Amino acid sequence: MKKRVIIVHGWGGAPSDGWFPWLKEKIEERGDQVVIPAMPEPNAPHIDAWVRALFEVAGVADAQTFFVGHSMGCAAIVRYCEALPEGALIGGAVFVAGFFKRVTALDQKEEEREILREWLDASVDFSAAATRIKKSIAIFSDNDHYVPIENVDDFRDKLGSEIIIVPGAGHFSGPRDGTREPPIVLESILKIS
Repeated sequence: MKKRVIIVHGWGGAPSDGWFPWLKEKIEERGDQVVIPAMPEPNAPHIDAWVRALFEVAGVADAQTFFVGHSMGCAAIVRYCEALPEGALIGGAVFVAGFFKRVTALDQKEEEREILREWLDASVDFSAAATRIKKSIAIFSDNDHYVPIENVDDFRDKLGSEIIIVPGAGHFSGPRDGTREPPIVLESILKIS
């Protein structure tokens, strides 16, 4: 049966950024369907709008639906899963440089602080989300300039994700971090699907 993979970019991102087109091509070569939605207002993202956008793209996903998120896209996926009806189950998720605890090294303009406050302060029902994700892998770097390694805890302890730490991959931000074709992301989505 054909699988569906939805790749969710992060704050300030776009479907054509970094490694997203490469990953899409590699998954499609296997015969699966891939969608990379342009998330609403990527430079001023809001939880409700992003979760609504995922429902528009994925509907009530099933066990043949998989997600790959980058940075804030990971938080959007978890909140989407939290909002799924009880008993719904997605096939899995790969979280790349995701966060719930803390973000660093931003310019910290007032508008950035407001955006972050919404995403960091809003409660998350991790146990509800975890029951709706069959398998997950969370990938982090040991030198991410935005997402400190302490963010691993929520993914490991609250979502039950397998954790992978990649040395020197920064924020997995495409050419800026030398991650235009990160094999670990492809290997991870293939492993869980």
